[in-house]
Amino acid sequence: MTTVSSTPQPAMQLRELVFGAACAAAVRAAARLGVADALGEEPADVEELAAAVKAEPRPLRRLLRTLSCYGIFDETEDGRYIHTDMSRLLRDDAPNSLRYISLWCTEPWTWDAWPRLDEAVRSGSSVFQDLYGKEFFDYLHQDAPESAQVFNRAMTTSSRQSAEDLAELLDLTGVSSVADIGGGQGHVLASLLEKHPALRGTLLDLPRVVENADPRLRDGGPLAARATILPGDCRREIPVQADMYIIKNILEWDDDSTRSTLRNVVAAARPGARVLVIENLVDDSPSMKFTTAMDLLLLLNVGGAKHSKESLVSRMTEAGLRVGDIRPVNAYLHAFDSTVAD
Repeated sequence: MTTVSSTPQPAMQLRELVFGAACAAAVRAAARLGVADALGEEPADVEELAAAVKAEPRPLRRLLRTLSCYGIFDETEDGRYIHTDMSRLLRDDAPNSLRYISLWCTEPWTWDAWPRLDEAVRSGSSVFQDLYGKEFFDYLHQDAPESAQVFNRAMTTSSRQSAEDLAELLDLTGVSSVADIGGGQGHVLASLLEKHPALRGTLLDLPRVVENADPRLRDGGPLAARATILPGDCRREIPVQADMYIIKNILEWDDDSTRSTLRNVVAAARPGARVLVIENLVDDSPSMKFTTAMDLLLLLNVGGAKHSKESLVSRMTEAGLRVGDIRPVNAYLHAFDSTVAD
């Protein structure tokens, strides 16, 4: 009697991988339709779900069958559907929702860019200018406002989640002031100020970013008296002194931007000031499949790259930083603790 192994063979694995776009598209469809939000704690049949999300039952069943193969939703013996740990992450109200991350990684422009990865590998540069006639962020804000909104929501969700992890991790003994460089809306800074009542902080980012800073930091917010919001471009100048500088997930642009940002921090800081760099790594990480995929996406859209531990230490040392402790913040991020050389 012939038996079929439950472990996919190489040919089957490769077939599944090359159809990976179908899985990504299915996740995107479920997120846009709001299927996870429509499904409650009790099993639901396809007709109920279809009515709730305004879809046709038969194709919705096909979508759910595909997602169930990957552990996103599950089908009961009587043909109804229930949540799994992954499908719950697609709910808008989930504490660590990945709905907007899922949408961001599958935005319409991504489907134009991925097929040209071989061109980016040959040239070593972004394909975005050739595709759309302008740089990535110009396109996003001028031509794709819905995609820009998805980006903002995805970054906000991700930043809030990692900010809490970072606040728990950091020992701020001897630190009375912190500067969050390129800190987006300031979720990291707000979490640190909440945890350390004597701490003062500065948020530096582009004007259009900081104008939407975390309400806790803005005038009238509970942390406003200890927070300074400073519009600026860290690649040009960092006009702030602090005991500690935090640089999180912004050293993945082109090398010139990375080097100028680190040089500007060193130029602004007092000797001995701490500089904490937080990044995703393409090595030594349990999230390498995700991080290496993001690394390729950065190549396509902005010509950037995620770092290895070695490449980041090299850039920091070159800028005049003494790198000390390196440790994980969570499954996705590592913190590089350094000081400005005397």
